[in-house]
Amino acid sequence: MKLAHRVAALTPSSTLAITAKAKELKAGGHDVIGLGAGEPDFNTPDYIIEAAVKAMKEGHTKYTPSAGLPALKQAICKKLLKDQQLEYKPNEVIVGSGAKFVLYALFQVLLNKDDQVIIPTPYWVSYPEQVKLAEGVPVYVEGKEENNFKVSVDQLEAAITDKTVALILNSPSNPTGMLYSKEELQAIGELCVKRNVWIVSDEIYEKLVYFGAKHTSIAQVSEEVKAKTIIINGHSKSHSMTGWRIGYAAGPQEIIKSMTDLSSHSISNPTSIAQYAALAAYEGDQKPVEIMRQAFEQRLDVIYDKLVNIPGISCIKPKGAFYLFPNAKKCAKLTGYNNVDEFAKALLEEALVAVVPGSGFGAPDNMRLSYATSLDQLEEAIKRIVKFVEEKM
Repeated sequence: MKLAHRVAALTPSSTLAITAKAKELKAGGHDVIGLGAGEPDFNTPDYIIEAAVKAMKEGHTKYTPSAGLPALKQAICKKLLKDQQLEYKPNEVIVGSGAKFVLYALFQVLLNKDDQVIIPTPYWVSYPEQVKLAEGVPVYVEGKEENNFKVSVDQLEAAITDKTVALILNSPSNPTGMLYSKEELQAIGELCVKRNVWIVSDEIYEKLVYFGAKHTSIAQVSEEVKAKTIIINGHSKSHSMTGWRIGYAAGPQEIIKSMTDLSSHSISNPTSIAQYAALAAYEGDQKPVEIMRQAFEQRLDVIYDKLVNIPGISCIKPKGAFYLFPNAKKCAKLTGYNNVDEFAKALLEEALVAVVPGSGFGAPDNMRLSYATSLDQLEEAIKRIVKFVEEKM
């Protein structure tokens, strides 16, 4: 059977593949510790669940506007103003079925065939695939480890061509947890304005920053930069609502309208009940968000020191998200493996610890460990890795 070229060329998600393999082993009775999935281990806060139940009982189970409930869009505008001093009107906001779909819709309306999108490496696995689905061309710029996995203005300027349409910026980053400073964002923003390049600012981990670090949206730099920026965000990570599938974009009205038109012919609208839950998430008590953030910060603080003491492992301490992204190239060689992919595969099959090889993120010397699981599980996982390495050396 011949499939459409746009899907035949897709690379499967390495994070989902690892998670599926770990679940398969668990189902077979193996005590696997999964450090692969990118979702909090906390349940959605009770008041959000109660809001969804209330919405169902009150009959809010029908279609909604394609761009989302007006009340939810208004709440997002209030959130952006309160948290980031950014003014948006409801017609500059679209709610979609998860931030991933919102990104997909954005690339579909932003790109024509062979348009180029600059993607700093390491990158979230779906960025290049979504660009390719829109018949665009991913252009990779290496965020060097010695520069905390961040790209410089000089690197970006060298990568921009007359076919460059957009730059994807993810801060805090998946998979590295690195955070761009306000000064770095200002320089990047000014370059994009000068070269007429759209900025796709993925801020889904905005609330998860640690040790006094501050998140800055690149749209805060100036009105000129804001006019070239589309913010992507949602409730999945901050409020532990990954399964509810609600995300949003905020940006120029013309782009938001085009995304809305696309959504009306694809998803129709985000799930009504999930939207009422999202509305409660933004209008309700934010203490659970801070409780989760503090728990992740504690886990990071404890587990980081244990990780970097493993022979052959080096790791930059992240400032956000909930991932560690250690360089394991030396460790792989010390234990007799040709590369980190082989090392990660053996970790899962023999030590029963699931990590994601960095090759899926454009960084083959690294691997991603999620600390969005209990401290006991994390400490046990490190013990298993240490034992595995010691036995192989």
